[in-house]
Amino acid sequence: MDGTFNDNDYSKVVDADRAHVWHHLIQHKGFETGEPKIIIEGKDMKVWDQHGKEHIDAVSGGVWTVNVGYGRESIANAVRDQLVKMNFFGGTTGSIPGAMFAEKLITKMPGMSRVYYANSGSEANEKGFKIVRQIAHKRYGGKKHKILYRDRDYHGSTIASMSAGGQDERNAQYGPFAPGFIRVPHCMEYRKHEQDGAPEEEYGVWAANQIEEVILREGADTVGALCLEPVTAGGGVITPPEGYWERVQEICKKYDVLLHIDEVVCGVGRTGTWFGYQNYGIKPDIVTMAKGVASGYAAISCCVTTEEVFEMFKDDSSDPLNYFRDISTFGGCTAGPAAALENMRIIEDEGLLDNTLLMGDRMVANLNVLAEKYPVIGDVRGKGLFIGAELVTDRTTKEPMSEKMVGAVVADCMAQGVIIGATNRSIPGKNNTLCFSPALIATADDIDQITNAVDQALGRVFA
Repeated sequence: MDGTFNDNDYSKVVDADRAHVWHHLIQHKGFETGEPKIIIEGKDMKVWDQHGKEHIDAVSGGVWTVNVGYGRESIANAVRDQLVKMNFFGGTTGSIPGAMFAEKLITKMPGMSRVYYANSGSEANEKGFKIVRQIAHKRYGGKKHKILYRDRDYHGSTIASMSAGGQDERNAQYGPFAPGFIRVPHCMEYRKHEQDGAPEEEYGVWAANQIEEVILREGADTVGALCLEPVTAGGGVITPPEGYWERVQEICKKYDVLLHIDEVVCGVGRTGTWFGYQNYGIKPDIVTMAKGVASGYAAISCCVTTEEVFEMFKDDSSDPLNYFRDISTFGGCTAGPAAALENMRIIEDEGLLDNTLLMGDRMVANLNVLAEKYPVIGDVRGKGLFIGAELVTDRTTKEPMSEKMVGAVVADCMAQGVIIGATNRSIPGKNNTLCFSPALIATADDIDQITNAVDQALGRVFA
């Protein structure tokens, strides 16, 4: 895009959007007098709207998705070629890209072996929940069916996945939810002062032990799985404290609880490793992923299991109910794995995992410099190019900054042509974290432009 177009080039598109499109996560009243934003084109780290305004995208498509950047012709060509040859057949059969991507994916996930294709992160997580429930009936008379989830974590927007949702504002007005989902406390060290009994030392082990207490309270013979994000995303970009994951793994093994890791955001390079859990040396039983798997070039999600989990569904072929009786229509679409194969090749060939670590360090360093300048930055945290900066009114009390003021920072950056994010409709009274997840292709100049925009925004909003 060269920016040479007239004001009314896309007026019909804007009118059609305003009249008929129901957007995600936004109040539409303002569109009665104003315009919805239409993203017309993207290239590398930049996108252009209907007015030709250029933006640096620091949130990878708004929701942590476009890991390898915009305008990747090789991915588009791979999808196009595959769709012409064979676009779809139900998932009871196989396909060339489905088989080849599964094989490639498993090489990045030692200890895992089986890939179940689905359409979205919410759907992939529900597959994991259904696996746990079916195992409960097959092996435990239905008793070991409870699924634990963590405060502040998010696992999807369907009723079942919201039943495992630790973000009360997202869940508001959508209940009642499915039974058998039990919340465990968060592991946010920055806010440990809000948790009764939290120690100054070895907080990570203490936070994990709170999970054990829930298991014992519910009865270990009733708990089938624990579902956690390796780094909490929309709940505030929460990195786990030291000692947390090691203790979680011990607890799961002790009580025969399947460990389900939700990699929908962290997966496929976002934290500088192929998967977020690989930063912590843990061995999950179920791993789910979506967003960055194909960088948004096609819809795809995966629910990946160990061979041990898979074997539980074929141990008695004479039983007509003894297999995973589930289907995902678009889990049979070949576009997803075709795009995912090329997406993974790009990450490998361009060394994007290493770049993610380098650029993540640079962004954290830049934000820490801003924290010295602006006392409203209470905490900077993250892993790779998955970073949050929590805003507070007082660093001593850690009183959360108002959502209105956080939104003003985001709006100011947008006006500068830099798109950043913030926790949104997540934790009541605590939607106060600026969120950054630029594409894995980000350069030092990109990172500096993003943080410079934040610098200017903070200076104006908190002048």
